[in-house]
Amino acid sequence: MPTSREILAQLIAFDTVSRNSNLALIEYIRSYLTEQGVDCELFFDDAGRKANLYATLGPRDRGGICLSGHTDVVPVDGQAWTVPPFELTEQNGRLYGRGTADMKGYIACVLAAVPAFLARPLRLPVHLAFSYDEEVGCLGVRSLIAALEQREHKPLVCIIGEPTELKPVLGHKGKLAMRCQVHGAACHSAYAPQGVNAIEYAAKLIGRLGEIGAALAAPERHDARFDPPYSTVQTGVISGGRALNIVPAECQFDFEVRALPSDDPQQVADDLREYAEAELLPKMRAVKAEADIRFTALSAYPALATDPQAEAAGLIAQLTGSREFSTVAYGTEGGLFDQAGIPTVVCGPGSMEQGHKPDEFVSVEQLARCDAMLARLAEWLRG
Repeated sequence: MPTSREILAQLIAFDTVSRNSNLALIEYIRSYLTEQGVDCELFFDDAGRKANLYATLGPRDRGGICLSGHTDVVPVDGQAWTVPPFELTEQNGRLYGRGTADMKGYIACVLAAVPAFLARPLRLPVHLAFSYDEEVGCLGVRSLIAALEQREHKPLVCIIGEPTELKPVLGHKGKLAMRCQVHGAACHSAYAPQGVNAIEYAAKLIGRLGEIGAALAAPERHDARFDPPYSTVQTGVISGGRALNIVPAECQFDFEVRALPSDDPQQVADDLREYAEAELLPKMRAVKAEADIRFTALSAYPALATDPQAEAAGLIAQLTGSREFSTVAYGTEGGLFDQAGIPTVVCGPGSMEQGHKPDEFVSVEQLARCDAMLARLAEWLRG
């Protein structure tokens, strides 16, 4: 059977940037599993261009361990790669290519472990869950999780293989991404008071976000397990205006909240909407009745905060040999699994220090350590 490195070379060759279909990669995985007698379920998006894959190895009349990973990767556009991004290159103990760290390296190790999982009867099953569109808001996996919630025997624990250098991670922040559209009224800039300047009102809203962010950063709200140790708010994109001598009628900006498990990111959006309705809209509509401020959710996923005393934490400690649990700054689908009643931990090969960058890589040593961790999982599943 192919090794994890050989499977990784196949996976990297599929350009599964989130804007593209992942079906060719999913078909490769489905064929690989089918050849070993494993049945697969596919959960397609509405357009039929992308799919999640779910498969169970072992008994189906009980819960088991779910190994979850996303198949999409971030773009390489504008990045200065020195090796082909969609071709595996090995140099000095490193395996280069888009997705090697985030997170096709983990998927390759899981697939390479399938023969070991099938070699002898398992007392508990192992479930494989490979999703799409994680990089744009953990979108694809939701339909798969919704299906699992309806089943009599859903997984007992989920291990998400995001790159943590194989250190056990029990927590990450949640995220809410929003778009705010300000609709004012245009006029000649010589008569500016007769218009409603959408950019200026957008600036007031952004300033208010800054005040909310400062309150969230107060020392008494800190959680030292995270870096930074508080919830953050930031505006990342803004556009508006057509010419300097025209009072701008339109402006929009996108902002995000990355919230500690103890904070509700929706509260930030609600506070901003309340400020808009109570303070800004009356002034805007006093000049132009049609003026408006609209908010649209772009994406969201919940935080993860697994109890260090939970069975999931004990299992990952046993598999990695470490009870030095930590958190990560980036998000995963872990909070979604956890909300569905499936306790979740994050642990995978490679480092996010290499993720999303040109010349992304995972080390050969990390891939070998992940292979060994999954071999230990196979023995644990046999009891």
